[in-house]
Amino acid sequence: MFDTLPALHAELHACRRCAEAGHFIVSPPIFAGSPTARLMIVGQAPGRVEQEQTHRPFSGPAGKRLFRWLAEAGWVEEEFRAVNYMSAITKCYPGPHPAGRGDRVPSKAEQALCQPWLEQEMALVQPQCVVPVGGLAIKRFLLNGAPLHDVIGRAFARPHDDGQLTPWARQHLPAVSQVVPLPHPSGASQWFNNPANQALLRQALGHLRQVRPKQMG
Repeated sequence: MFDTLPALHAELHACRRCAEAGHFIVSPPIFAGSPTARLMIVGQAPGRVEQEQTHRPFSGPAGKRLFRWLAEAGWVEEEFRAVNYMSAITKCYPGPHPAGRGDRVPSKAEQALCQPWLEQEMALVQPQCVVPVGGLAIKRFLLNGAPLHDVIGRAFARPHDDGQLTPWARQHLPAVSQVVPLPHPSGASQWFNNPANQALLRQALGHLRQVRPKQMG
């Protein structure tokens, strides 16, 4: 365990666990945020733009859509980045999808190698609200098998989550916290074509809108 977030970040910047294990990843690790953040976003993995150009989480096309959503919850992008924390299930760009569309989904082995970093980020930041973005991140926090339309639009609050949190989430989330999942903001997603799903997204953003005044206060 690390005593401070800067110490953790210094070690994480030098991480080569996946490369040494023979997995195809492209460094550097991408993450950012304040040690006093009350809200933590957890995505799947950085994309090509984040790795090659910006070195900032959620700064590619999907990130632009995510920040349009967050604007509906009351946040300006730079304000959000300054006071919150942004990370991912795996911290390095996993490369393109073998089929040639989008990015490759990190393997379970890569997820396992990167898992301790997320656990230590959560232990040091102690976020009051965690926002898993996309199916892979949602499965880390909420029990597998539930379709998006059953979890988007809801807030799962410890300790009254009705058994929906995974054992891992119960172990690593702060004792008083909530999980507000969001769908992946990919422009290729067909999920948003359904008006009912769009309404669920608005409900989720409503939960986040309630988080912001507490944070800014």
